[in-house]
Amino acid sequence: MQIRFADRRPDGDFALVLPVPGNDLRALNSLADRPTVEAALQRQRFEGEAAAVAEQFITDNGQVRRLLLVGTGTGAVTGENAEKLGSAVAARLQTSGETHAVIDLTGLALDPEAAARVALGAALRSWRYDRYRTKLKDKQKSTLTDLTIVGAAKGGEQRWRDRWLPVVQGTELTRELVTEPANIIFPQSFVERCREAVEGTGLEIEVLGLEQMRALGMGALLGVAQGSVREPQLLVLRWNGGGDAAPLAFVGKGVTFDTGGISIKPAQGMEGMKWDMGGAGAVVGAMKALALRKAKANIVAVCGLVENMPDGNAQRPGDVVTTMSGQTVEVINTDAEGRLVLADAITWVQREHQPATIIDLATLTGAILVALGHEFAGLFTPDDELAQQLLAASDASGDKLWRMPLAQSFDRLIDSPIADIKNVGPREGGSITAAQFIQRFVDDGVKWAHLDIAGKAWSDKPGTGYDKGATGFGVRLLDQFVADQLER
Repeated sequence: MQIRFADRRPDGDFALVLPVPGNDLRALNSLADRPTVEAALQRQRFEGEAAAVAEQFITDNGQVRRLLLVGTGTGAVTGENAEKLGSAVAARLQTSGETHAVIDLTGLALDPEAAARVALGAALRSWRYDRYRTKLKDKQKSTLTDLTIVGAAKGGEQRWRDRWLPVVQGTELTRELVTEPANIIFPQSFVERCREAVEGTGLEIEVLGLEQMRALGMGALLGVAQGSVREPQLLVLRWNGGGDAAPLAFVGKGVTFDTGGISIKPAQGMEGMKWDMGGAGAVVGAMKALALRKAKANIVAVCGLVENMPDGNAQRPGDVVTTMSGQTVEVINTDAEGRLVLADAITWVQREHQPATIIDLATLTGAILVALGHEFAGLFTPDDELAQQLLAASDASGDKLWRMPLAQSFDRLIDSPIADIKNVGPREGGSITAAQFIQRFVDDGVKWAHLDIAGKAWSDKPGTGYDKGATGFGVRLLDQFVADQLER
């Protein structure tokens, strides 16, 4: 969708959108037939709550025009409610038959940031992926191609283009990768898709293949991959915008399809395991966003890309593997594979880049869904300061986190009788013991946080900024964390 900013409403045919703060109906003063519109609002029991929509048709300068009244809540319109406004408009009009919408902010007194976030909400919510839908009915097809924002504060358009458009483009890349089926996106094609998507951004790319990882001793990652005909890849993206400072590292779990391996998953719902690379997808999308907006920070991102399949060469429960760190792991359950991938990826980034802080993202456990549902991702870190920084970025970005505990009592549950560590503990506290496993591979003195995003990478219902499907969770969170902590 093309988004423009203008000083006045354009001529021609368009759907008109008027924001309404609570019960303040002054926005209706510009309409020729305000009494009729106001009466219709009362009949619809419209009270101006944030993202509430009332729709009707009016006569405007001799032509019939669709009118949307969209609530912005009571009080000052914050960035969050501004996004809800834009998102509500895109959701309501996307398949409406309208091709052009005009949101008139005149008189709303939004600051440039809030005006820009109206555009952000609309752009994020309008994303669709119809590549494989060849028989859509006309009423199912997206029609809204243009959005004009009128009456924005000076600087709103610049803020949109400099700060938020890159985030939209990064989020779209993440959603695309997560949405694609596993016969299209597998380790090698994930790498190639990313090469194409970040070309010209200034990101440096490095890729390690099977033999290179074997030479480095990445027995944990390679053990996961050995049941697949798809060779694993370690994708590395670097952005150098912060001078000589030690880099921040993002590490993403990239299991492009997860059958569970020999510990095979139930058939019902297994098709959803195409999005088990959501952590890697989020990391790549965040790197694109940061590069496009020329972030003043040094960041290295590592994605461990594998496919977990159950063939005759697949890893077995009870196998012992040696990680790149030298620690040995007894593989109790081959469906607890993501932590094995992360272990070697984290070791590699520490040895090669000596990051000051590591943040890993992974659709890691079903246990986090039991604990937090689909409302929050789990945050695990032993560092209180890092926890507060990430929670602040969570609140600002809308990518919601909830801090979970770490403790020695949980760590002891993954001691193995025949190796240094086993890859699962008991059923209880499963997301915590998974985080404890990863922590064993973090070097002393390195700040680290683990984000279990299993409940957030994909949604079965629409939300602010996304429809059903891939959410793009993590892109805005990481972008906000960089802005808050490295670019102040």
